[in-house]
Amino acid sequence: MAVAVIAIRSAFPTTTAAVAAVRPSFLVAAGATSSLRRRRIRSPGWPVTASMSSSSSAAAAAEHKAGAWYAVPDLSLRDHRFAVPLDHSSPSAPTITVFAREVVAAGKEDLPLPYLLFLQGGPGFESPRPTEASGWIKKACEEYRVVLLDQRGTGLSTPLTTSSLSQITSAAEQVEYLKHFRADSIVKDAEFIRLRLVPDAKPWTVLGQSYGGFCAVTYLSFAPEGLKSVLLTGGLPPLGSACTADTVYRACFKQVQQQNEKYYARYPQDIQVIHEVVKYLNESEGGGVSLPSGGRLTPKMLQCLGLSGLGSGGGFERLHYLFERVWDPILVPGAKKTISYYFLRQFEMWLGFDQNPIYALLHESIYCQGSSSKWSAHNIGSECESLFDPIKAIKDGRPVYFTGEMVFPCIFDEIHALRPLKETAHMLADKEDWPPLYDVSVLNNNKVPVAAAVYYEDMYVNFNIAKETASQISGIRLWITNEYMHSGIRDGGSHVYDHLMGLLNGKKPLF
Repeated sequence: MAVAVIAIRSAFPTTTAAVAAVRPSFLVAAGATSSLRRRRIRSPGWPVTASMSSSSSAAAAAEHKAGAWYAVPDLSLRDHRFAVPLDHSSPSAPTITVFAREVVAAGKEDLPLPYLLFLQGGPGFESPRPTEASGWIKKACEEYRVVLLDQRGTGLSTPLTTSSLSQITSAAEQVEYLKHFRADSIVKDAEFIRLRLVPDAKPWTVLGQSYGGFCAVTYLSFAPEGLKSVLLTGGLPPLGSACTADTVYRACFKQVQQQNEKYYARYPQDIQVIHEVVKYLNESEGGGVSLPSGGRLTPKMLQCLGLSGLGSGGGFERLHYLFERVWDPILVPGAKKTISYYFLRQFEMWLGFDQNPIYALLHESIYCQGSSSKWSAHNIGSECESLFDPIKAIKDGRPVYFTGEMVFPCIFDEIHALRPLKETAHMLADKEDWPPLYDVSVLNNNKVPVAAAVYYEDMYVNFNIAKETASQISGIRLWITNEYMHSGIRDGGSHVYDHLMGLLNGKKPLF
């Protein structure tokens, strides 16, 4: 049953260390630097208020290019490209492109609507590409101009792919480049865009889904003056210690275990099917079979299907139907049993690590402030080895458990496109000097209206951790529900959006 509660404030320690940016030698400064006149600076790279001088028009034109309006059914869209510094704290930094798509209801192109910025989950995934007016976007466009931001490194925002990263030949220089693609830089991009896109640089509303919610809490910490209100859907990050990854994965492995139990209760016939697949892979030469792109499917990699299959609406069904097509039919009597090309190709498409390497490279760093992750998921997983070892599960006659939102070192061996990034991944896992992402003292004194959907059975953002974080954000209003899983904004977008807006405008009771 869905309930709404109001959060309680309490003291919580925060990390305040910051690290100076080091520009790798292969980068050359390019493009115009910002001509904004900054009146107050919270910390390096954070513009608080700004105004354009008359001499800055040429620089502004170089920094922001807007396209013409175009249409999909019931929506009008316009593309914006911004030249932003790779490193916002360095005035001589080279620039990258950040792309944002402005969306309004058809016929409202010229109306003075307030702005709503959407921050996508991930890290490392681009914003939605609307094909029609539907879901939460349709609902939001009744009142807002929606800005769909491709976070830096994704979509059309100077995308970081396995091929583009190959231009940087040194692993150390790749690390220096990638360190600028976390939430702190994403929020600085958002402020850069707001000051140039929103009339009179007024504050805007932000809707953050999952990792996008983590970014929104960073926004609340360091640039609350840019925010009118904040909506969070499955996106309350862990606060506190220098690296919260271990805490997160200990909680998430328990939730993943529960999701596995639910899956096999729904599809008990899959216990034997998956046993047979794991046996086949384990007994194959090298402990696995080749994937179409040149990688290798092993029992450990097979377990990664839980990332998409166990934690979102309809995931159980999609996972079950995937295993219906795992074997090739025997067309000729006596032919060797083989895993089908269909299954192998679908497996690669399900993971998508090769297309979105930021997720694989930086996922654990989103939990780091002044400390390293040291492959936290792998280490915590070893504590649960008796439950998650696929070979042992078969020997014990138990179901083979899938894993969840965890990145393991083995993917940089078994996914062909990621192999050149293996050294970089290990260096990122050891990197300690990550700057702060949250300021708990600011959150304790928050004045920005915030409403958050907290999903009781969320496999990716643990319910108890989310509640603890909420207790640190003054004035937050929570909607705690088991009606949706982590994908609530996708599965019931208009209802989720309406409920959160109702909490903000007083139409929904707090209890």
